[in-house]
Amino acid sequence: MNKLFLSALCLATAVAFSQQPATPATTVVSGIQQKTQLAQASPVKNLPFKSIGPSIMSGRVVDFAVNPNNPTEFYVGYASGGLWHTNNNGTSFTPAMDSSPTQNVGCVAVDWQNGTIWVGTGEVNASRSSYSGIGLLKSDDKGQTWQNMGLTDTHHISSILINPSNPNEVIVGAVGHLYSTNDERGVFKTTDGGKTWSKTLFINNETGIIEISANPKNFNTMYAAAWDKDRKAWNFDGSGEGSGVYKSTDAGSSWTKVSTENSGLPIGKGMGRMGTAVVDDNTVYLIVDNQFHRKEESKKEETEILTKNDFKKMDVAAFLNLDDKKLNQFLKMNGFQEKYRAENVKQMVRVGTVKPEDIAKYLEDANSALFDTPVIGAEVYKSTDGGKTWKKTHEGFLDDLYYSYGYYFGKIHVNPSDANKIYVYGVPILKSADGGKTFTSIDADNVHADHHALWINPKMPSHLIDGNDGGVNISYDDGKTWIKNNAPAVGQFYSVNIDHEKNYNVYGGLQDNGVWVGPHDYEANPGWLQEGKYPYEFLFGGDGMHVQIDNRNSKIVYTGFQFGNYYRLNRNGAEPVYIQPKHELGDSPYRFNWQTPILLSPHNQDILYLGGNKLMRSMNQGDDWITISEDLTQGGKQGNVAYGTLSSISESTFQFGLLYTGSDDGLVYVSKDAGGSWTKISDSFPKDLWVSRVVASSHKKERVYVSLNGYRWDDFKPYVYVSENYGATWKDISNNLPTSSVNVIKEDPTNENLLYLGTDNGAYVSFNRGESWEVFSKELPNVAVHDLVIQPEAKDLVLGTHGRSIYVVDIALLQKLNANNTNEVVAAEMETVNYSPRWGSKWSTWGEVYEPKTSIQFYSPQIGKATIAIKTEDGKELQQITMEASKGVNIMDYDFSISEKGIKTFEKAEAKIKKAENGKQYLPKGKYKVSVSINGKTATSELEVK
Repeated sequence: MNKLFLSALCLATAVAFSQQPATPATTVVSGIQQKTQLAQASPVKNLPFKSIGPSIMSGRVVDFAVNPNNPTEFYVGYASGGLWHTNNNGTSFTPAMDSSPTQNVGCVAVDWQNGTIWVGTGEVNASRSSYSGIGLLKSDDKGQTWQNMGLTDTHHISSILINPSNPNEVIVGAVGHLYSTNDERGVFKTTDGGKTWSKTLFINNETGIIEISANPKNFNTMYAAAWDKDRKAWNFDGSGEGSGVYKSTDAGSSWTKVSTENSGLPIGKGMGRMGTAVVDDNTVYLIVDNQFHRKEESKKEETEILTKNDFKKMDVAAFLNLDDKKLNQFLKMNGFQEKYRAENVKQMVRVGTVKPEDIAKYLEDANSALFDTPVIGAEVYKSTDGGKTWKKTHEGFLDDLYYSYGYYFGKIHVNPSDANKIYVYGVPILKSADGGKTFTSIDADNVHADHHALWINPKMPSHLIDGNDGGVNISYDDGKTWIKNNAPAVGQFYSVNIDHEKNYNVYGGLQDNGVWVGPHDYEANPGWLQEGKYPYEFLFGGDGMHVQIDNRNSKIVYTGFQFGNYYRLNRNGAEPVYIQPKHELGDSPYRFNWQTPILLSPHNQDILYLGGNKLMRSMNQGDDWITISEDLTQGGKQGNVAYGTLSSISESTFQFGLLYTGSDDGLVYVSKDAGGSWTKISDSFPKDLWVSRVVASSHKKERVYVSLNGYRWDDFKPYVYVSENYGATWKDISNNLPTSSVNVIKEDPTNENLLYLGTDNGAYVSFNRGESWEVFSKELPNVAVHDLVIQPEAKDLVLGTHGRSIYVVDIALLQKLNANNTNEVVAAEMETVNYSPRWGSKWSTWGEVYEPKTSIQFYSPQIGKATIAIKTEDGKELQQITMEASKGVNIMDYDFSISEKGIKTFEKAEAKIKKAENGKQYLPKGKYKVSVSINGKTATSELEVK
């Protein structure tokens, strides 16, 4: 099928599937305001989240802003992890955007003379999780506060250029919506610091500006790269007629198209993502993702090795005449099941069960369609006459640069000190010293693949700062060696899970950074460099996906990478076992979601479920599989992205085989007989939305929760439902949730009224099973929460964020709250603490005084003065502290010190309490009572010092 026909087909189906219109920008803005108001009144606003990393693998960088007078100071923009600042060359970073309503960054620019920071929100790389933004943000106080300067419906902003001679003159490039058409895209200009904007270049409602670059010696001369793309959940067309290169000679006020028919550039439908690098008014480089097909090469000499394409037109006689050894070599090399060997397959062809072309089809899926497209790929062009004419700098193809992901890259840089020295990047990073004729790689073992940003020091040309999917790298020798600067916890987690060890571990799969496991109480500390072992351990590579841990033996872990490639791991040292189910020869291949769901049965940890477009079950840890359903999706769609796949699986803890599935195209099914029969239960839902979660209740057999996600339609409305009758009827429980797509819902394992929710912009809790929602905010930025899990023994809620790694919060107090005690003071249980004679003392002459601390958590039904008293078991007061309590959860830190009154109490009991170096006296070993009193209401808890 040719690409033009495919595009036409996808366009037709896109129209048929456009039930969900994009959410208006006004609604998004209202949702931000609503969330802010919820946070101010939230009863959990004081409950602090703790970041537990990890940071070692970092996350996707999209842009830099480097101080030209002091390059040890710079800002780094992470795709969904916010803006970070360093003034010590990346040794440490501090977040500069946590006070803003989003962490989604497309680009950053800084007016270093005045200290003004501009951030274009919404990542522009057009990946599966390139989150949209809320417009253009500006800060005049180094990120303490942010002001929205408009362009709120652009969704994804690529470029910000500040006139060095006039900081009120700013040029902005906007890509526009990712999954839908819109008019707020193109080039925008302000001359009054962002108070008003004029659109100076607009091509059409699906073509945006992916980059603008200016002549560093003349701000009036600039080039804009226009990119026409069409992304859908089932297909990505990364090039279009609207793509082109435009030039301005009046600082972006007007534009002229220079990618004309006689320019020497590829033009039209095959023109993909582009980037430019300007040397001066005459010289400019361009890199383009050329999506035109390669010319068919002359047929090479026949080899002894068969290829997939050999079978597509092979007749039966030719197939039966194949040499068995040659056929077996192909079958083994391409991962065919053991039962498919030459003798068996020839017999199947002989009797007509399968055809030769089925051998090729066996290996085809949406991902292979993406990789098998023979396009030209990355090309570098140069103009020496101000963009009038262009010439390709190199012979042949730049293979193994973009692979099939040209849409994910598209930048080129020229060294300010040498116009012939250029840098390009995709999966590797390459440099050329001869104007792009030849290239060499400057990758290194500690430099992650997939590069997105580069800064070259104009005063020290060998000094490079590189940004990639694994964070920041710095080189001082033009890429021969690199420093890795991965201090911020900016991991993009797709999933998170826990084991049930006493000191439990947290597991998670990340975007392009594999699967990791680490301790739940991790605290960032560079001491691991001295010890040689980072507390988190790498388990598996690729894009890390779901993780299931055998609760009988946490060394047995099931995980893998994208498109259903799962393995059973034995962390005691055995080799990983590949367990992806295989379809039968002659059947259509299974379709596997990018994040294929897996689930260990709560009834038997040898039983594993895995969802393709059908549900598969293994009774022996993934060694053998049977299909227990028909297709539980709408059947897939023509395109180059796997679609029509299962996205969520759940099994009831009440009954083995009470199963639910959700699909990426909006269908939910239930089976009450272990897959013997299935009933669709999603007819009342909005159509075609991604089922982000289906969750069988652990409190009531008939109860089930579902969340739907409209992200891939640019529909950001929250969709959350509950059923009390196996999905026969549903109740909408989205109620007061602010506008933001929902990724996950979970119920508390001990309190059936307690629900937790993760959205593309934060996390929520409900105390009344979804009648109303309260937002978490303490130490938790406005970041996408992809997954969450409750560790029942520790009573912890663990969040897996897509941009800020993992957070943990103590939910023991929340679990105690119910309809009967919301008008009472409720105190949380306190952890047992180990006494140390070093409390209040220094560990060494040069150290700091060690101050012990524990948190006293309590719930107050109203605002008021709280009195917290520490008492002996028989009620004698040892310490009293007061604080202003807010309505809801309150936290008070207690340092174990004793008051003068308390010291006298011990003296009367003839107990000697030694004074510490800091002058304080501390509780000795023993058991104590903690009472919290507010407006005549009191709650007590116990504190033990061992």
